This record gives sequence, C-alpha cells and structure tokens, in this order.
Amino acid sequence: MTQIQDPFRSYNFKIVIQGVVEGHFTQCSGLGVRLGVIRYREGGNGQLTRALPGRVEYADVELKYGLTQSHELWDWLMSAVRGEVVRKNVSILMLDPQGTAEVMRWNLLNAWPSQWRGALLDAMSQDAALEHLTLVYDSLERA
Repeated sequence: MTQIQDPFRSYNFKIVIQGVVEGHFTQCSGLGVRLGVIRYREGGNGQLTRALPGRVEYADVELKYGLTQSHELWDWLMSAVRGEVVRKNVSILMLDPQGTAEVMRWNLLNAWPSQWRGALLDAMSQDAALEHLTLVYDSLERA
C-alpha cells in the first residue's frame, strides 16, 4: 500500500548566499524557468506549424527580509550600482516539517542583485519593516 505524503510547508526554508546561511528572509518568490518557443511553418505544408525550443529564461527571484543593521546585502547591491557586479551562488533550501533537515535545494548560479525596494514606513502600523531584493542569475539547478 502506498503511503500518502503531505506536501512541504512553504514557511520552512533557508537562503544560503556563498555558503553562509542568511536566516532573516521572510519570503522568497518568483523562482522559475521558461523555455522559449520558436514556431515555423514547414515548407510545402502551409497548414502545419512546428515548434522548436528557443532561448532559456530564468525568472528573477525576489527576497523579502526584515530590516536590520546588517549592511551585507546593501553593500552587495551597491557594488553592482558602481559597475562592479559581484556574482555569488545562492541556494534556496526547503526544509522538512520540523524545519531541521534539508529536503530540496535550488541553486541560483552566478546571482547578483538587480533591484532593491525599501521597507514601507507607516507610523500607524506595527508590522515588521521588510526590504525587497531582486536577484538575477545565469542558471538554475535543483538538487
């Protein structure tokens, strides 16, 4: 008899940047890959359209994290602003239901920050101040 397995919980994850666990991320979104399609008509058969695989595009990944006094992510972004892009390998780790063991990993190879948005500042709110950092990368692996 096959045992039914529950899906992983989306809140059990860690982000590792260049081998260092960054534990203050609250959300990671946008992870994806798209294989473009090149459509063409075959000669002699004007009614039939064929498709070939085209360019591979990786979706930008947006990280949300609590505003702290740490300058690491800001300094990484500012180096790119100055034209000195520092590429780092970033891993997104899915953890088991207890939040202790790694069950899945996505590796963003040669990632660098392309966009930053500051925290919403609202005197009437008691929410945590969250910054947004968008990463672009050369390729994606699933381990």
